Formats: sequence, C-alpha cells, structure tokens
Amino acid sequence: MIELDNQTTLNVDIEALEKIAQSLTNREIELIITDNENIQELNREYRDRDNPTDVLSFPLETPFTEQSVFDIPLGTIVISADFVRERAKTYGHTEQDELKLLFIHGLLHLLGYDHETDEGEMRQKEREIIEEFGLPSSLIIRND
Repeated sequence: MIELDNQTTLNVDIEALEKIAQSLTNREIELIITDNENIQELNREYRDRDNPTDVLSFPLETPFTEQSVFDIPLGTIVISADFVRERAKTYGHTEQDELKLLFIHGLLHLLGYDHETDEGEMRQKEREIIEEFGLPSSLIIRND
C-alpha cells in the first residue's frame, strides 16, 4: 500500500505507517524520504517558497473522488529526514514518532484536509489519529 523511496539513512518502520494509512484509506501512497536540500527544491518549484520544509503532499489529480475499480494511487508524500531528526530531538520523542506525525499530516493533506483554510477540521482529525495511535503532539496541534 505504501511505496517507499528512502533516499536517506533514516530508519523507516513501514509496517507502522501502513497501519496508520489503512485506518484512513485503502489507496496506494508513494512516500519519499529525502533531505532538506531536495525538499527545498520541491518547495521552491511547487509552492514558490525557497526554504526547506518538513513535509509536502502531492495529491494525484483524478476525476475519481472515491476508491474505484481502477486502484488509483492517492498521491505522494515527501518528508525531510533532516526535519524528522531535528524535531525528534527538539520535542524529546523518537524519530519514528516524528516520522509518523509528519506522515499523518501529509496523508490528511492527500485526503483533502487543509489546516490553512479549514475551520479546524484537519486539526481535529489529526488529534483523533494521534490519540488512536498513542503518539505525541503533532505539527498543527503543537502550534495551537
């Protein structure tokens, strides 16, 4: 269900990420783990922001809104391993927990949530998933 392209030395617990993904969708997801330099290039090219970021989501644009008989992938999540390591140290939890938090954040964006424009729906959904999987506070919850 998750097609992993790990371009770094960061350990990835793919089974844990699969469980999270399966709680929200049955569609395939591409997950790319990269470094700050590469994610900055993507951020500049696709968001006109010339700085590294923690996670980017690229939903696959299709005419289908529900899972169809065609098994169309949901999209791509790109996560910076540099951010994972830095934030894990800053917030005092494991790199795996930080990776899961960023994955959840990216996955919710693939599913159409947008904390920059919604009225707290993404924040609430993220909180529910974090509690379900026993994770520490995440991006948008930390910024409340």
